Amino acid sequence: MLSVQHLHAKGRRDDLLPPTSLQTGRGELLLVSADRQDHRTALALTLSGRMKPTEGRISWDGESGIKRRRLASALVDSPGVNEPEQHLSVRDLVTEDLALIPRRYRGALVSKPWLKVNSFEDIADLWTEQLAPERRVELLTALALANPHTDLLVVDSPDRHTANSSEWLPRLEQLASDVGRPLAVVATVAAIPDGWTGPTAAVGNAVQPPADAQSEVVAAAEIEEDLLLETEDAK
Repeated sequence: MLSVQHLHAKGRRDDLLPPTSLQTGRGELLLVSADRQDHRTALALTLSGRMKPTEGRISWDGESGIKRRRLASALVDSPGVNEPEQHLSVRDLVTEDLALIPRRYRGALVSKPWLKVNSFEDIADLWTEQLAPERRVELLTALALANPHTDLLVVDSPDRHTANSSEWLPRLEQLASDVGRPLAVVATVAAIPDGWTGPTAAVGNAVQPPADAQSEVVAAAEIEEDLLLETEDAK
């Protein structure tokens, strides 16, 4: 279970991550929306343990320590962070990513047999910039899951590559619902796709209104209550 309360990261001028709360667990796909790319990336980095928040609480399986969450999580295709370099071929990208897996888990994971077993031989010689959005998300999530200890998948802005959610959403749904390897999957998006009925959250959803605004809300509620009482008395 991933539990986040009032997660907040300050930037030099604006907030890198406005206060945000969310919750998800294994077997679920959570879509978190934010208009700004920097907010989406900051959330993805924080959830996956790549960046420390200024304040707030985040826990994975009941533990708030960052080490376990970082080991259990994979950050996928984060722009300016770990998105594939355009000059790399798919074959070279696979070689590089598999080399990052701890040796005791890597075994015989080398690019040529891995590409064959995972059905990516047809794109092995393409540049990463040539990949169709659907194949891109399939490849990058498969590489993230090559590490057997990945339980939390954080995908940064898959909708930036295409306006058609059918080119990335089904893959993430499939991964979350895989009974053989139940994952908690979080995707940051610019907008929630039409027709999506699964769990959602929004960056900044934990922001409290200013004190003046809160007073106005309380005052309005009190006025409404007085009017109801007067109506009852009139009856």
